[in-house]
Amino acid sequence: MPSSDCYPIDVVPGLSRLVLGFCAGDPGVRRFYPSLPRDTGWQKRCPRPGHWNEMVAVLAGQNASAEAAPALEALRAGAGTILTGQQVGLLGGPLYTPLKAATAVARARQATAACEPHVAIFWLATEDHDFAEINHVTFPSRKESKKLLYPKTPANPVRVGGVVLDETIEPLMEQAWELLGASDATDALAAAYRPGRTFGEAFGVFYRKAFAAQGLLVLDAAGREVHRLGEPVLRAAIERADEMHAALLERNKALEAAGYHAQVAVAPQSSLLFLIDERNGSRMALKRMQPSAAEPNGVWQAGRETFTTADLVGVLAAEPERISPGALLRPVLQDFLLGTSLVVGGPAEIAYFAQSAVLYERILGRVTAAEPRLSATLIEPGIGELLRKHELGLERVFKESADSLAQLLAARAMPLEGKRKLAAAGTALDAELSPLLEYMKAMDAGLGRSADTSASKMRYQMNRLRRLAANFEMQREGSLRRHAEAIERALNPGGVLQERVHGAAFYFARYGFELAETLTELAGDPCPGHKAVWL
Repeated sequence: MPSSDCYPIDVVPGLSRLVLGFCAGDPGVRRFYPSLPRDTGWQKRCPRPGHWNEMVAVLAGQNASAEAAPALEALRAGAGTILTGQQVGLLGGPLYTPLKAATAVARARQATAACEPHVAIFWLATEDHDFAEINHVTFPSRKESKKLLYPKTPANPVRVGGVVLDETIEPLMEQAWELLGASDATDALAAAYRPGRTFGEAFGVFYRKAFAAQGLLVLDAAGREVHRLGEPVLRAAIERADEMHAALLERNKALEAAGYHAQVAVAPQSSLLFLIDERNGSRMALKRMQPSAAEPNGVWQAGRETFTTADLVGVLAAEPERISPGALLRPVLQDFLLGTSLVVGGPAEIAYFAQSAVLYERILGRVTAAEPRLSATLIEPGIGELLRKHELGLERVFKESADSLAQLLAARAMPLEGKRKLAAAGTALDAELSPLLEYMKAMDAGLGRSADTSASKMRYQMNRLRRLAANFEMQREGSLRRHAEAIERALNPGGVLQERVHGAAFYFARYGFELAETLTELAGDPCPGHKAVWL
């Protein structure tokens, strides 16, 4: 196991107050969630749904390998489920994908050891239609990051999991070979992402391989069979749409009144559903139109077409795969299908749950517990040496750009005599300015304001002297900028967390599929914040 450091969750930039409070176990958010992280009440298995045998059969059909057999047998015997999932991305998607999978496996192990057998399941989010979110992957290289982009965009906003890879995947795979080198992970990518496969199939094949030793099961629920099993949830979202909409509006008001935010906006005509166009496969938002004299029960609109509630119920009965859940309904559908004990999510999904809870209560009569996934930055040996050399911690790296980090390193590398002279000058300036400003403000308010302006200019020039000295040191020591750029590119590329930018396959290629077990063990450690993992 590599060593790791645990930082408070607020070291992660960009997290909302709601997510920070949830991850930290703040009692103020408890009213919006059934449990907080490190609660253990969820470890007792939820009652098995009536369609359990059919659902297990679907999982068995999609996970036909020797490695999956023990998990499937455990489900047949009544094991509970820990669920996570992610959009199906190009060449394995971003690093946070295996962080989610590893956390689900870790929680399944903990529940099994403490209470009852549980199995981890990864839900492939194949029904989303924003292709621009998943058509690329970024791999770090020695001097720059390389973004690989799938060049063919569907003509319509279809479900991304069903987009079929064509021959243009082959040159992308060749670039991946050059960037990643020969490894079992690169072989697995090449075997998964090949012409004729869909994005969903390729993504599932890769992660079944990556987490085979951990017994992770992978589920694509976009087909008719699974939607038929989920019909009660989808029907409730159609027939009780106005009730659900009102409940969400009330929840959003409660979140905002408590000083939090609503992750998903609930507009006057928004609903929980999408409709798949039977002609071109487009995934279109279903809008709920207000009742009128002509239609006292209201109607639905998708694109240019209008439907009654009875029409949509008819589509659900005949072609259930054409009724697709939105972000707030999807977790309810997942947990209805799988009798989930715990859901593992990223920051956005944790925020969704504060809203989705009201749907759980009305449709399922219970609310599934949720926990945040492992949040981590992987520090490779070369970058680790630079951090130690320059005495940098992860929290400081997250606050700096490549330019400001280079300035910091240069300032630290400055000769001691120069540092002392600059510090003395700055201290003396502040010591002389402060009483002078107080004196001038006491004489006249306008004079005081003018003095403040002049003083700020003097302090600016003092800081400029510091920057000039640092820039000179940086020019003299050219390696400092290279070091700063390498650190930023590896750990906080473009001011964004590594886990959100770098492709997961890069790390599997470098450290083998054994990395899946390493991440699982790290996810099992009691760290309530963000981990720095020294590889």
